Amino acid sequence: MRSGNPTLNENTFLDIGTGAVVGRDGAMTINGTVNRTALLLIVTLVAAMFTWSRFFASGDPASVMPFVWGGAIGGLVVALVTVFKKTAAPFTGPLYAVLQGLFIGGISAMFEARFPGLVIQAVGLTFGVLAAMLVAYRTGLIRATAKFRMGVVAATGGIFVLYLVNMVMHFFGTGIPFIHESGMLGIGFSLFVVTIAALNLVLDFDAIESGVAAGAPKYMEWYGAFSLLVTLVWLYLEILRLLAKTRD
Repeated sequence: MRSGNPTLNENTFLDIGTGAVVGRDGAMTINGTVNRTALLLIVTLVAAMFTWSRFFASGDPASVMPFVWGGAIGGLVVALVTVFKKTAAPFTGPLYAVLQGLFIGGISAMFEARFPGLVIQAVGLTFGVLAAMLVAYRTGLIRATAKFRMGVVAATGGIFVLYLVNMVMHFFGTGIPFIHESGMLGIGFSLFVVTIAALNLVLDFDAIESGVAAGAPKYMEWYGAFSLLVTLVWLYLEILRLLAKTRD
């Protein structure tokens, strides 16, 4: 695999219908992927502003919870559809951005109400990490070698399983304490998860660059942008949780 992000792997950018790589005419480009990523981020921001404003207008979490849950569940469904039907990415990508915007807008507003100034710090750190990882990748400071990929993919899978177990335990009125605690163990865990999320960006860059080199179909620019958004949303939420733990 070229990425710990489940939406990207070494076969992602092959022609879905034939298993063969398409020609250069109408092929995927780096600039096209960057432009579409920027567009999805803008859509996410606009949607987030809706639930953010709604929360602070009412001061009641209940006023945004339907949008938060709808965005979270709907985003998961749309993401799965996009993964299995990549040709739909030009349509499902923006829809995913809207749903995730509603979700993180409501969540961010609730964090901001408790810890003023937290969200702007989390946003700044998220884009700072994105820029740092891109520079590290482009300069060769961090290389997506086979061992590097294996380590990041294994760590990402471990985190996913841990979160899944914690979610199941919540149905029985319990959970894994250090995931949410603000002590040294909890902060250390969040730092580890933020690091793994950041390293996934490097693998995403590598996967997208490989798709461009292979002459993947034009619609895969949308898919690459969608995949980057998945990682960025995860990174932002983990940074938000980490900062909240340090404030708590």
